[in-house]
Amino acid sequence: MRQAARTERLLVALAVLVACLLLFHAAVPNTAGRAGSLLETFLPWLGLAVPLLTCVALLRRSVAALSAVLLPAAAWLGVFGGLLLPPSGASYDITALQHNVSDENPDPAGTARALLRADADLIALQELTPSHARAFASALAADYPHHAVVGTVGLWSKLPLTGVRAVDISPPSMPERTREGWSRGLRATAGTPRGDVAVYVAHLPSVRLGPRTGFASAWRDESAALLGRAIGAEPLERVILLGDLNSTVDDRGLDPVGSRMAAPDSGFAFSWPAAFPVARIDQIMTRAATVTHVWSLPATGSDHLPVAGRIRL
Repeated sequence: MRQAARTERLLVALAVLVACLLLFHAAVPNTAGRAGSLLETFLPWLGLAVPLLTCVALLRRSVAALSAVLLPAAAWLGVFGGLLLPPSGASYDITALQHNVSDENPDPAGTARALLRADADLIALQELTPSHARAFASALAADYPHHAVVGTVGLWSKLPLTGVRAVDISPPSMPERTREGWSRGLRATAGTPRGDVAVYVAHLPSVRLGPRTGFASAWRDESAALLGRAIGAEPLERVILLGDLNSTVDDRGLDPVGSRMAAPDSGFAFSWPAAFPVARIDQIMTRAATVTHVWSLPATGSDHLPVAGRIRL
């Protein structure tokens, strides 16, 4: 009986803990190995605790434990339930596509053909090598007469593009020799039937996970702050951000951007890694516009999946 009571108390405690992590993840400190950001990167997967705890509670025939499992279930639905809803069917003005094509992509022309099937108005690409940029320019030219490439990021558009310029998002703490030639952000004005829209394409630095460093995201966080500052200074009211941000919208490391931009209303659209996607680190975000739905496209020759989104201006 004592063992059964201890097991029941443990199940109840675990259920309460999971619910608290879902609802109050911002309270988890980021001081030791950026544990808070690591938790937030994979936050939706805490929902797996619900069926696991339910199965154990049923095996133990514990009414208290079963009742306690309702807490994390309700918390998960409260945080992520809206993303499960099907697209509302609301009208939209343009479709955007975001894809890190990988600098090791063995078939950029094949990737370009795959992206064409989405029939997006805007296509943002990252990790473009010079040879890849030429391959994409050739494959997309007929359908996308307007394009711009800055460093390793590019934007292809069916809409006229003006005001193209580089956006400096290189982390200040990055060694000078590493920063040389480090150009991973661009800004352009897209002329839409509803007026001009500023389009930003960005590729924030990668994060690393290790036993000594924990969740190493300092460069990414510094780059996010610079990107957020650039968007904050953008004079056009409507902004679309397309990028591999190496961050989920729940990760506080992206707050300098997320506080200025709106995330999609529906769709998980996990994009990384392509073999078994566990997080959406490829983002389509807006200001003074709405991303009504996002979804992942089939795998290409990259380690990321393409992500497409419908945008109402």
